[in-house]
Amino acid sequence: MEPPPPETWRRLLRRAPADVDLCPLYGPLIAPSVAADGCYVIGRIAQSLDGYIATTTGASQWISGPEDIAHTHRLRALFDAVIIGAGTVRADNPQLTTREVEGPSPVRVVLDTERRLGARYRVFNDGPRTLLCCAADAAGGDRVGGAEVVRLPRAANGLDIGAMRAALADRGLRRIFVEGGGVTVSRFLAAGALDRLHVTIAPMLMGSGIPAFTLPKVVSLADVPRYGWSVYRFGADVLVDIPLTRV
Repeated sequence: MEPPPPETWRRLLRRAPADVDLCPLYGPLIAPSVAADGCYVIGRIAQSLDGYIATTTGASQWISGPEDIAHTHRLRALFDAVIIGAGTVRADNPQLTTREVEGPSPVRVVLDTERRLGARYRVFNDGPRTLLCCAADAAGGDRVGGAEVVRLPRAANGLDIGAMRAALADRGLRRIFVEGGGVTVSRFLAAGALDRLHVTIAPMLMGSGIPAFTLPKVVSLADVPRYGWSVYRFGADVLVDIPLTRV
């Protein structure tokens, strides 16, 4: 994994919060990878105090504040590829660019196992390069709008994450940012496929909505993993930085 050039790093920090020590937060993200495959994978969630990332209708813009949104764009600029699931594309129709910071936009990777998305969404029509990852046996051609279709083996609950990571690495995309939604981040987390996890907690209580994480059930608290973390204040929000061990 090649870190971003120093000039990119310096430009990104120009608009960062002056009262936050960003070296321990961003330093691990630009260090060379120690994994055998040379990849580095980070997951990202912004949630309410009671653990929701969107309303029951899917509305999620914006749970966190402007400082945290800039942090998300900063992560995009530091990574080669940004991954989102098909549900996030349908709900938010995002651009996945680095509009809020000075830095390059990543390659956009959409996970759509059954190829149910149409070409009308913005990620397929303008902006940076886009890949659409689907199951090897999904119907359809080699492109969706302007996006290249990447066919992958199926897993029990979607696409094979290891095969996906290898396919991206073969294209030179070794720094991978899993931005959402909750189901997509949860699948990477449950598969032991994340090197790091950023969770932003916004000071709001929603009462209901789409949960941040959807993970396998546990029988006993003894089976629940506990993590070390560092905490940062980003405006009104709290960012929790959790280092993980990728399996």
